[in-house]
Amino acid sequence: MRHFLLYYYYYLIPLVFIFVDVFAASASASASPSTSTSDYHEQLNLKPLPQSSLLASFNFRSNTSLSQFEAHNFRYFPRSLGQILQHVGTKELHLRFSLGRWDAESWGARPWDGTKEGGTGVELWAWLEADTEEQADQKWLTLTNALSGLFCASLNFIDETRTTRPVMSFRPEGDHGSTLDKLHLLHGVLPHEIVCTENLTPFLKLLPCKGKAGISSLLDGHKLFDASWQSMAIDIRPICPSGQECVLQIEQTIDMVLDIERSKRPRGNPIPRPPPGHELKCNTSKPYHSGDTCFPSDFAEGEDWSLDRLFGKSLKGVCPLTDPDIPPVCIHVPERRDIFTTVGATEIKLPSGLSRCYQFPTEGDFSMILPRMSQEGDNAKTIADETVQPETPLLYAERSFTGHGQERGGVQSILRNPSPDTWVEFVYMESLPWFMRIYLHTLQARVEGTLDAKHDIIEEIYYRPALDRVRGTQLELRMRIPPASTVFLTYDFEKSILRYTEYPPDANRGFDVAAAIITILPTTFPDAPPALQKTSNLRTTSLLLSLPTPDFSMPYNVIIFTSTAIALAFGGLYNILVRRFVGADEGLETGGLKGKLTLLAAKLSAKFKGAKGKVD
Repeated sequence: MRHFLLYYYYYLIPLVFIFVDVFAASASASASPSTSTSDYHEQLNLKPLPQSSLLASFNFRSNTSLSQFEAHNFRYFPRSLGQILQHVGTKELHLRFSLGRWDAESWGARPWDGTKEGGTGVELWAWLEADTEEQADQKWLTLTNALSGLFCASLNFIDETRTTRPVMSFRPEGDHGSTLDKLHLLHGVLPHEIVCTENLTPFLKLLPCKGKAGISSLLDGHKLFDASWQSMAIDIRPICPSGQECVLQIEQTIDMVLDIERSKRPRGNPIPRPPPGHELKCNTSKPYHSGDTCFPSDFAEGEDWSLDRLFGKSLKGVCPLTDPDIPPVCIHVPERRDIFTTVGATEIKLPSGLSRCYQFPTEGDFSMILPRMSQEGDNAKTIADETVQPETPLLYAERSFTGHGQERGGVQSILRNPSPDTWVEFVYMESLPWFMRIYLHTLQARVEGTLDAKHDIIEEIYYRPALDRVRGTQLELRMRIPPASTVFLTYDFEKSILRYTEYPPDANRGFDVAAAIITILPTTFPDAPPALQKTSNLRTTSLLLSLPTPDFSMPYNVIIFTSTAIALAFGGLYNILVRRFVGADEGLETGGLKGKLTLLAAKLSAKFKGAKGKVD
């Protein structure tokens, strides 16, 4: 009976409460459809890319009114995160987990115009309400420690040496009104942080359906972190529509680029093995093609794939709390591309002819199949019928180290404007560690590929020098690049020598330097391309800095050698000073402690023998 009561208390009662909560949420959603429509929605966007790749973008967005949020009435907004924001006074927050490199040359423009992308590792910036900078720093420390425990990340290592206050790079995305003057912007980044499954689990727990239904049921750590590039983003901002009540919006986004051939491998047997001869994909146009000779086909010819094979499972229906008017799955492919879906799905073609969306029942699994299209015969298809040509980015950027040696070095950033007739204006920001002491007078911007080479590329500079072990270097440049031009931005720096306790365990690997942040500013010309009429972002790759590293085995060798020498010298000297040396024939004399003990033992033995003889 006791065991039954314990089982009832620990298992049945929580299940009853969960059922009541779900029933109440469903009832309220059905009672007020207009409210539920604007409260939560989710959508998966698929876009095939060149070189047998696929971009999958998961977007989750939920709103809650500011009055309910301040009254601690959480509905779709995660309570665990909301309590942290209220305690610290955070008005707007942006958190990024990124891994890999976006190949702009092959994949084109970044998803979401790069606004939901972060540098390699973990990146965080937020607007905090505080009266002074010291109070803002204290709240920033509390925020990073709380988020570190919530997302199982090392955000608590974002200290004052890794924190900056950007001036030109970031602008608030929310509506703050008159409170903007009291807000402090702080930014921190950990380029060495490794993003893994333990960061994905708390991310899914913030969702209303917890990854059990809807598009979040496709998310799996094995597939996500096997991608060529992946990014997880959380954006929290206040939105005040005209004539309506202000709401607090949380938007969670996961973007990944999957290698189709690698993702189709079964999880139980992921080791690649040569396929049988009849499964080889050969280029039959080659003159030497025969039954025993095969030339591999080009990746540009596309791949056949299905949703359940790529993610390892089918999509488990629709989240019952999502907006029913927004299609859960959309794919960006040409109109002639063949697509097969499960029974019961409804296809919605957009007017552009380059996208299709699908509605399907709330219950039941959903999957889609994109077969390999034949490029021979009467109904031959071309590459243009399989994938949409990627958009050209507004700016190409790459960064690398120059120089040699352990004392000094240099940084070179190559920025290229591919547009033949449009200027690009942007803010270039670098957050460098304090042990990279840059020489600002060596900063140069050289232009190639334009006739207007005399134009001043750098329009404005904000420089905050580093203080040893207190803060890092902050460099922000406002620049303009002419059309069809390439800018080489270079500067020199000096490497500092650290204390031996400041080196990490893998000191010979090097120190990670955070990626440069480029914010492309919207243009004021009305006839400019649509992409230039809004703000977009991109990040360069992070760098690996090699510092002068001591031989950490030398202290150990010195300690061992010194200890051995001291032991030998001290032991011999101690024996000479303390021991008394006597001849071998003097061992039984009364002198010395040993002789006295020997005589005492002889006397006791004689007395014992005499007493034994008298008794006999």
